Amino acid sequence: MKKGLFITFEGIDGCGKTTQINLLKNYLENNGYKVILTREPGAKGLGEKLREILLNYDGEVSSNCESFLFLADRAQHIDTIIKPAIQNGVVVLCDRHTDSTVAYQGYGRSLDLDQIKQLNNIATSGIKPDITFILDIDIETSLIRIGKGRDRMENSGREFFERVRNGYIEISKQEPERVKLLNGKDTIDNLNKQIINSVQKILM
Repeated sequence: MKKGLFITFEGIDGCGKTTQINLLKNYLENNGYKVILTREPGAKGLGEKLREILLNYDGEVSSNCESFLFLADRAQHIDTIIKPAIQNGVVVLCDRHTDSTVAYQGYGRSLDLDQIKQLNNIATSGIKPDITFILDIDIETSLIRIGKGRDRMENSGREFFERVRNGYIEISKQEPERVKLLNGKDTIDNLNKQIINSVQKILM
């Protein structure tokens, strides 16, 4: 493979992204691919400090400020980790990326969607995932899976997460070639098989 791949996982909290991203990592490595697993916010270095602010700051954070912090994390992430890895033929698996900002800050916080998409494009230098998996679950399931130990974002309320979930569904309708919407309440094994089948098609 001359060029690497960029694969992202999305969905509301508790949807099962971590489990599926690790299963895909194991599958790819067992088949001879070099893989990097990373996340947003909070990739190594500066990203870890930005993640701490975004998830645990106990004061008021305006919606615009929140968006720009996520975008700053993304710009650093793209330039220092994702872009170099792809250029070196590595498969990059990322837990959250641009679609999270559209879903959470655009649909969830009701910020201007076109503006967010433009800012995402600037932060990423136009680099887009080759394929994105959205694991869709209902809000009740999400709240049960998250439990009581919630961070600042997870404490945003039920109505907020309803808007976020609907935002993800909208994204999947707008970009069906890139975005695969999966039932996050399906079995771990069935989800893993669906993801591997989709990835195999772009690896060929």
